[in-house]
Amino acid sequence: MHEIGITRRIVTIVAERARGGRVRRVTLEVGKLSGIASGAIAFCFAVAARGTAAEGAALDIIEVEGRARCRDCGAEFAMPTLFAACACRSRRFDLVTGQELKVTTIELEEGACAEAAAAARPRS
Repeated sequence: MHEIGITRRIVTIVAERARGGRVRRVTLEVGKLSGIASGAIAFCFAVAARGTAAEGAALDIIEVEGRARCRDCGAEFAMPTLFAACACRSRRFDLVTGQELKVTTIELEEGACAEAAAAARPRS
């Protein structure tokens, strides 16, 4: 299960962005075609966050549907699997969505924003 390594990296990114603040909530976008099991990320998150700024934070996962654009006819279509074909029967396409793995929001505890902003300001 590679999701524990991915989850640890997500927690590292979140903790770095929090700049010493306590994280209350993290929102991720996970594409359904990414090969990443969002349920496994959810399962691993509390363990990976233990001892970090994200410990105890809620995790919201938004699953992004797969979409592709046909290279032959130009149509954009739903891509439930990587083996789908366009309505014109072409299998030549470019993925538009569905492979994402993004931290989209990090919500900090009240007061943590001001502390994080102060820590991020250059010192004179």
